[in-house]
Amino acid sequence: MSSLALYRRYRPETFAEVIGQEHVTDPLRQALLNNRVNHAYLFSGPRGCGKTTSARILARCLNCAQGPTPDPCGECRSCTDLARGGPGSIDVIEIDAASHGGVEDARELREKAFFGPAASRYKIYIIDEAHMVTSAGFNALLKVVEEPPEHLKFIFATTEPEKVIGTIRSRTHHYPFRLVPPGTLRDYLAEVCEREAIPVDSAVLPLVVRAGAGSVRDSMSVMDQLLAGAAADGVTYAMATGLLGYTDSALLDSVVDAFATGDGAAAFEVVDRVIEGGHDPRRFVADLLERLRDLVILAAVPDAADKGLIDVPSDVMESMSSQATRFGPAGLSRAADLVNTGLTEMRGATSPRLQLELICARVLLPAAYSDERALQSRLERLERGGVVAAPAAAPGGYAAPPAPVAAPVPEPSAPQQ
Repeated sequence: MSSLALYRRYRPETFAEVIGQEHVTDPLRQALLNNRVNHAYLFSGPRGCGKTTSARILARCLNCAQGPTPDPCGECRSCTDLARGGPGSIDVIEIDAASHGGVEDARELREKAFFGPAASRYKIYIIDEAHMVTSAGFNALLKVVEEPPEHLKFIFATTEPEKVIGTIRSRTHHYPFRLVPPGTLRDYLAEVCEREAIPVDSAVLPLVVRAGAGSVRDSMSVMDQLLAGAAADGVTYAMATGLLGYTDSALLDSVVDAFATGDGAAAFEVVDRVIEGGHDPRRFVADLLERLRDLVILAAVPDAADKGLIDVPSDVMESMSSQATRFGPAGLSRAADLVNTGLTEMRGATSPRLQLELICARVLLPAAYSDERALQSRLERLERGGVVAAPAAAPGGYAAPPAPVAAPVPEPSAPQQ
């Protein structure tokens, strides 16, 4: 087994292998096909979404013996040098601007740029973290970027394109990369796991996709960690939740069921299990908010899973459908708002357990609030045959006292004759 990290072993070598960036790769392939390649490019987007990888692929396409071509042959010297695990090409220079973004570095690059390539068609500079280049450094590069020699190409990659000075941006073709959609990323991870020949529970992939937050590299790093610790039975759901710190689905089911039925004892028992189990209360509240979000969508769109709005295993979807029905749209919306507010209040709190218990208390007592959604939530409980905890609160925040009952007035007796 190779010791390379998973994201390096499966780094794309052609534009066709890059996932989730067709809005960028298709125009680039067409530009190569039409032989209308610009002298400078700006690749921007979130970290781990394929900017530097695409820059290397573009360099392969430009310097391929059959190129410029949208599909490098993979056999010529340039292609093998720039392949996965290849030694690299002397004519494709990668510069990390985070440590080489000063004016002196820019002047040195400018002086070397005018020398022709040693063994390739083009000399290509890939400048990563381009937003770290200083203004003086960009100004030193401006002339060579504006009017480069025929053999020179520039590819700037950055997560913050607005920090690249306008005079440089105006001379580049800008391609914005995006985060990869969850469905696309999940399918890709499933394919990688299959190629690694390690069994992975289907419920694990949504957790990895969530941890990666749309970044292919981050998701692959998380998957690599799970595969590295897999036992004979592969990567299980329990192992993934424990290692990634996510709340077990059973705990979320228990607390949502308690909220739906107004069962305070069950809700506070879950809080105790969270604390005694060593879980982070903030992570539990964040996961609870994620579950309530899914339930709100499920209540509004019953076939949300089929439409790709919710990404959960089929067995979990069955229990969530039941929860959404029992809870009701108004109750779910109100609970989500209260949990979201509580999560904000938990930042910097000295007693997270106390904050968690207060969140549960607020969700469990819709009758203690007089807003419209609280009233709708109480009506939903009454329709389901639930018990309302207390009468509606008076404007001052206290329960309104019962109206006094007037004493009966005796009827005057008829005068005796």
